[in-house]
Amino acid sequence: MVVVKTPEEIDRIGRSGAILARCLTLLRSKARAGVTTAELDAAAERFIRSQGAEPAFKGYRGFPGSICASPNSMVVHGIPGSYRLRRGDVLSIDVGVIHDGWVADAAVTIPIGRVSPVAERLLAATRAALFDALEHARPGGHLGDVSSAVQARVEADGFAVIRSLVGHGVGRDMHEDPQIPNYGRPGTGPELVEGMVLAVEPMVNAGDHPVRMGSDGWAVYSHDGSLAAHFEHTVAVTGEGPRILTPWHLAEERRAA
Repeated sequence: MVVVKTPEEIDRIGRSGAILARCLTLLRSKARAGVTTAELDAAAERFIRSQGAEPAFKGYRGFPGSICASPNSMVVHGIPGSYRLRRGDVLSIDVGVIHDGWVADAAVTIPIGRVSPVAERLLAATRAALFDALEHARPGGHLGDVSSAVQARVEADGFAVIRSLVGHGVGRDMHEDPQIPNYGRPGTGPELVEGMVLAVEPMVNAGDHPVRMGSDGWAVYSHDGSLAAHFEHTVAVTGEGPRILTPWHLAEERRAA
């Protein structure tokens, strides 16, 4: 059953999301050639706990890290460790934060130094697909409107949405209903109602859409070894329109101004 939040509950998720956004901004500043993903994980945990919050991923279903750090052809769920970033990598960082019992979830994929033209286009397309999808998170619409917006942008740019991984509702729990595929048809699926809180997360391969599980039972890779990208926001469906609760993009916009 879809969980609907009150405005006060959405505000509380937003407080988790604000901490998460600042954490992603911090990690973006630290992610450079020579840094290990374990070092990024440690920095994230220190920051989250310094804000009176908890890393939502640590211990979740046995996951050992505070972040998921997934380089290159690894799509999601990368366990932070000894991997040392190199110029030309792309790194997907997924973070969950719990504050006062409320969960927010978001992700970005960042270039490490100068990357290939394909990588630049992949990151731009996946990020744009996220914001296209968020525009449809409005009362009276349908979940298929959100899903189809991701698919339309990604495929128009020549890439492939991953069909076996989905977004989800979020709030009291990390994963709530509904599941949110990154493909679909407009006007289909559950109706969107005020108070729904969704983790919308395009996951995209530069090659074909199939993926494979890594040997550690966590990491998911593009099956053909092509580059992958992952962007995510937690968004509330409100009467005033979509309310982004994990505003990591604002720091990007300030830097670009």
